[in-house]
Amino acid sequence: MSARLKVLMIAPDISCEATGEAYVAFQWAQALAPLVDLTTASFQDPGHSALSTQLPEARVVTWPRPTILDSNPRLRAMLKPEWPLFMRKVRRYLRAHGAEFDIAHQIMPQAMRYATPLRGAGLPYVIGPLGGGLSTPKAFAAEGGGAKWYTRLRALDHLRLRYDPALRASYGQAALVLGVAPYVRDHLAPIALRDYENVLELGIAEAAPPEARKPREDGKIHLLHVGRGVRTKGLRDVVRALALLAERDDLHLTSAGAGEEIALCRAEAERLGVADRCTFLGAIPRAEVETLYQSADIFVFPSWREPAGNVLYEAMRWGLPVIAAARGGPDGIVEEGVTGLKCAVSTPEALARDVARAIARLADDADLRARLGAGGRAKVLAEGLWPAKAAGLVTLYHRALEAR
Repeated sequence: MSARLKVLMIAPDISCEATGEAYVAFQWAQALAPLVDLTTASFQDPGHSALSTQLPEARVVTWPRPTILDSNPRLRAMLKPEWPLFMRKVRRYLRAHGAEFDIAHQIMPQAMRYATPLRGAGLPYVIGPLGGGLSTPKAFAAEGGGAKWYTRLRALDHLRLRYDPALRASYGQAALVLGVAPYVRDHLAPIALRDYENVLELGIAEAAPPEARKPREDGKIHLLHVGRGVRTKGLRDVVRALALLAERDDLHLTSAGAGEEIALCRAEAERLGVADRCTFLGAIPRAEVETLYQSADIFVFPSWREPAGNVLYEAMRWGLPVIAAARGGPDGIVEEGVTGLKCAVSTPEALARDVARAIARLADDADLRARLGAGGRAKVLAEGLWPAKAAGLVTLYHRALEAR
């Protein structure tokens, strides 16, 4: 094995012109390419520029991406109907070229439901960071009626981890399994893993400049929520928390994000009498989201079924104190009293009360806001920048190889 590792990274989609998993996979590949001899294997999206031009420092192997279910991107993202074809392509490639690599890495998909084509190829491999699989708390289920039918298929994931031999072997034979947060290890408890490590799959390119947050001319404390308009992101809980603080006229909530939940939250704000303290912007350009981070006072994101929580990193990058749910990925990202405040998830009523208390505590204590904001920014600088994350991943590759 040479000093510079020869790494094969696989993911069904890799592109800087995409969103979601494909974009995260690109960020990992771009950060790794200067540190290892990297080869990527993925489908090529017909609507995106060639991956070879996006990743000039890597060797790129692509196949035409099937267009099945393109008319329903959310269904396609969950079911990944192209996965069996991708497995066949990767296995064929490994039969011809597997001996050229020191280690392989299935960086995506994130969900714990896809058996890997790397198993049985005679090459040590890493899977992850894995995430997802979080259930909806029973007390919140009645308010999630707008979910699509296919999202209920997630309930099968836990059964498959117990009884699907191909999936169990995929994780059990991996040299190293990565998870986005400690809850992933709990989900994988039915499988005897060789090695496991928590690695948040998300990162940032650079830290925002440090800025002292000064009182606004309007005298208000500005709360910010960024996320898709779905019930699980906790926006409705923030609106209810604001209503519990109705005696305060110094609070204003801004929401950035589109989806079916936004209209419901607007109606909830009207019903509770706080519509004049809420602004729902819908989907806005990325640059405008960054401006919101820069100008807000508190980031409130009590998402209670969040596998990771990239928006928390984004907010901490700007030195914002955060309020998050003590569940899933945010529970691992946010350190209580150091980078933010966390709220337990039991019932919608209790969550709204806890979020209200956290908002009032931060609104009344500028020093606490500054201290938590500085703590969050320090955390991002220490572990969230892509070059540092890539260097840490290379260290994990060596750990996996040394354990053989």
